[in-house]
Amino acid sequence: MPAPGGRRVPPVVLALRRLPNPRFTGLGAGLFAVAAMLCVGFLDELILDGAPLAYGLLFLPLSAATALWVRTADLVTAPISVPIAFAVGTVPISGGSGGLGGQTMAVITTLAVHAGWLYGGTLVAGVIASVRKVRQMGRRQLARDTAAAASIGTGTRLPRR
Repeated sequence: MPAPGGRRVPPVVLALRRLPNPRFTGLGAGLFAVAAMLCVGFLDELILDGAPLAYGLLFLPLSAATALWVRTADLVTAPISVPIAFAVGTVPISGGSGGLGGQTMAVITTLAVHAGWLYGGTLVAGVIASVRKVRQMGRRQLARDTAAAASIGTGTRLPRR
């Protein structure tokens, strides 16, 4: 299928365009990430006995999905909500015992030991959100330029911002 500029669109791009394109609010994206990481944590504990490698590897695509599926107006929430989701999801795999204090210390230790995954997922979400924001600003500027060019042709003036 040729693109509007006359180029052929790669099959990978066509396949990605067929995927669902949900748009979460900032709160919805955060709740999605927390719920998904909590499920990943419980499944990791149940199936793999709390393997942190599997947990971390599943956190990276979840971070990307969260940043891709959040609304454009709420892009800033993606890099904020994924570390929270990582922390909540570590509760089942941290292996704490001895009440609330022991569980809290186990979660803090797990977060400290596996900070690389946490930073990596946050970086993934931040980069994707930044790219989406830059593209949005470019489209907005193009729309302003197009409107300004159209108004020059009709003799009307646009208000300055």
